[in-house]
Amino acid sequence: MNSVGEACTDLKRDYDQCFNRWFADKFLKGDRSGDPCTETFREYQRCVQKAIREKDIPVDGVEFMGPNKDKPES
Repeated sequence: MNSVGEACTDLKRDYDQCFNRWFADKFLKGDRSGDPCTETFREYQRCVQKAIREKDIPVDGVEFMGPNKDKPES
């Protein structure tokens, strides 16, 4: 799946690969120390935020999840 911004698609793929590798090789085996993908995610996030601004996509009132953010209570 491509990203919202064409320029962000390679960053998305890099993050997806990093996350999937970490999830399979570490997390599922009980190693929950650190997140090697945080910086890759942040680069991708900045790219997406820029693409959203450039495309004038309305995001008022939308809350975004990311590293070190708490999940909303259900």
